Amino acid sequence: MSKTKTIEKDSEAEKPQCVLDANSVGEIEVEKGPLRPYLVSEPPKNLKNLRTITSGKERLAVIVLAFISTAVRLWGLSNPDSVVFDEVHFGKFAAKYIKGIFFTDVHPPLAKMLFAGVGSLAGFTGDFEFDDIGLAFPETTPYYAMRLFSATLGLATVLLMYFTLRSSGVRISIAFIAALMFAVENSFVTISRYILLDAPLIFFIAAAAYSYKRYEIYPTESFNSYKALLATGVSLGLAVSSKWVGLFTIGWIGALSVLKLWFDIGDLKKPVQKTLRHSVIKAILLLVTPAVLYMIFFQIHFKSLIFNSDGAGFFSSAFRSTLIGNTIPSDIPADVGIGSTVSIRHTGTMGGYLHSHKHMYETGSKQQQITLYSHLDSNNDWVIELYDKPEVIPDTFEGLKDGTKIRLRHKLTDRRLHSHDHKPPVSESSDWQKEVSAYGAENFTGDANDDWIVEIDKDASAKGEAQEYVKALETKFRLRHAMTGCLLFSHEVKLPSWAYDQQEVTCASSGIPELTLWYIESNENPLLPEDARRVSYKTPSFLEKFIESHQRMWHINKNLKDHHIYQSDPSSWPFLLRGISYWAQDHKQIYLLGNAVLWYGATAFVGIFVLIIVAELFAWQLGKPILQDKDVLNFHIQAGHYLLGWLLHYAPSFLMGRQLFLHHYLPAYYFGILAFAHALEIIVAYVFRSKKPVGYGIVLSILAATTAFFCFYKPLIYGTPWTKDLCLKSQKLGSNWDYNCHAFFENYEDYKSLATKVSNNGVLPSKTAVADADGDPTAKPQHEEPKYDIDEILKDEKPKRFVDENGRELSEEEVKSALANGGAIQSVEEHFV
Repeated sequence: MSKTKTIEKDSEAEKPQCVLDANSVGEIEVEKGPLRPYLVSEPPKNLKNLRTITSGKERLAVIVLAFISTAVRLWGLSNPDSVVFDEVHFGKFAAKYIKGIFFTDVHPPLAKMLFAGVGSLAGFTGDFEFDDIGLAFPETTPYYAMRLFSATLGLATVLLMYFTLRSSGVRISIAFIAALMFAVENSFVTISRYILLDAPLIFFIAAAAYSYKRYEIYPTESFNSYKALLATGVSLGLAVSSKWVGLFTIGWIGALSVLKLWFDIGDLKKPVQKTLRHSVIKAILLLVTPAVLYMIFFQIHFKSLIFNSDGAGFFSSAFRSTLIGNTIPSDIPADVGIGSTVSIRHTGTMGGYLHSHKHMYETGSKQQQITLYSHLDSNNDWVIELYDKPEVIPDTFEGLKDGTKIRLRHKLTDRRLHSHDHKPPVSESSDWQKEVSAYGAENFTGDANDDWIVEIDKDASAKGEAQEYVKALETKFRLRHAMTGCLLFSHEVKLPSWAYDQQEVTCASSGIPELTLWYIESNENPLLPEDARRVSYKTPSFLEKFIESHQRMWHINKNLKDHHIYQSDPSSWPFLLRGISYWAQDHKQIYLLGNAVLWYGATAFVGIFVLIIVAELFAWQLGKPILQDKDVLNFHIQAGHYLLGWLLHYAPSFLMGRQLFLHHYLPAYYFGILAFAHALEIIVAYVFRSKKPVGYGIVLSILAATTAFFCFYKPLIYGTPWTKDLCLKSQKLGSNWDYNCHAFFENYEDYKSLATKVSNNGVLPSKTAVADADGDPTAKPQHEEPKYDIDEILKDEKPKRFVDENGRELSEEEVKSALANGGAIQSVEEHFV
């Protein structure tokens, strides 16, 4: 085989070059095979040197970048000194880790444990639980240290972007400019300043992208290539252990690996045996490593959270029985019989007990409510009676057999489990469901609608006697209504507030069989001998707890469907139609908003790249040469890689039924910025190769516009003073950017006056109750006169309704009060409701 010439020798190579402007693509070799030319998949020997820091000027550039990023990300980090946005959740979880109190969350544990670790090292004892947005931090809470950890990861991500771009062939000057744009990207600055999961997640995703790009520049099976692959696997493990979004990053790396395998197989110089061996090792490093790390972090999670709490209510009794302080029944008499007082637990949903209480349905029969309740309670207790002798207790123990017809009497209210021809309170449109109630009165022994037949599910029950007689914990059974033939049933439907949002219980003539399955948890019967066999929940293994945790996480996550005022549709994200209000207080606001210049640039490039590919396909069909220049080829490869990352992190959002927010787009957006940086590179390296000042002029203009946007909108990042006039001007660029300009003062002097009042009084009159002369903290606040009139606000072109920072709708009176007191309100383009 004879070698062909390399693709388009760099025309810049013969000219003296500035180090910062030196081309970093390297030569791309094509060999002539017996039947076809093929691309040599091994990187050129000098590629590592071209894409690694080797000069003092580049080191200086990295230092400057780090200094600017530090100034941007850490400035005023202690402000505000109150809880911001989802610090309500993740600060609270950090406190629970420190105290060892079990909680339930939809995200894997790593990022939360890291915040807890930083807080603990800084002296946090978990005494503050981040209960509400705007709640001031006590001196005992090292919130600054915890935010500093997030901000440090944020500025490290800026450096990772630079190194990733350098590793994918971007010259020093363009990589520096692109990373500088990222450093002042408003949304990434905002999410990296608070105790949120986004900064660790983006950092680990960025680390995975960087590590894999380093792998691509080393020879196959070299020590450095395996070291880079191991770093990639570790980064993937850290990402997916912080949020399940890391699974999309694993998918991206997997797609790139398959693509590389395709070219490796097509490289006729590579032995197939070597390619297969490397692929197996690569798969182990990129798949097994993350899986092992993921499970290790969950093991630490289980070992850390050892105390029972209400947060464990989503889990099975077996799981909860492993927690200290749990009240789960143990040493339970196994034999269940007539006269037994039992609690009956549902198996098909998140788990809960058959429950009743002294409250009536407000629809249907208006009889006593029957619900499913997840907590231990004496209202879960039922007495098993024979259907034809409800008040007769046998002299000797009589076990509950398969097929026995019984009645269940609610112990505290003396009413019996009952069903009849009434529609259920919520599922009233379902013809196959009937209402279940508790029915009865004093000296009333019940009627035929109280009769239920026990049907043991032999496949679900333990082997042996538990398949013939009902045994506590071991027997799974159904209760068939004797009169109608329907089965006692529960599902995820919640009852209204008049039933305390507890789970609906009905009688179903069809439906999923698992939702009609029950078992006995607690059991007491005075007729049992003292030496009767007793049972307890078996301690679940780590793997069983791991699986159950993920079932619960998945279940809760997919059911996060309640409307939130700041949620947004994925189709709107690339166009930055709206942001998220994080915090509003004292006539200031923090609002998550992307940098429109960079954001729209990345979005536009997605469309432009697609058009380029389509045009090149037409050119290729017409027989015209394409991809003949090494800079153009590298641009296609690298931009294609990053846009694939954008797509794989963005597209799954359309499949999610849960509520979604703008910050869910940020991982995809990170890859969009990497791709956009290659667009800047090709402008200088190819489009204006002979007129570089023009190319750099375009790139620097984009940088200047990005920086200007950051500077103008930075009050929304840092929560610093702004004026109403400047705020209203800012909304002209994005009419749907719904931060509340009317909450800001008219001029900056008012902020000085407010600060003076705070300094003199020690408290904010607008937000805190001022004690009266006797020191009564319940005295009414001393409010300022309203600075704005509701009529002035509503004279905009579109009428508006208003909500507070938590999404609760406000009346006109509440709006007036909030404006008068510097409260946080948010307008929405709808009429008052």
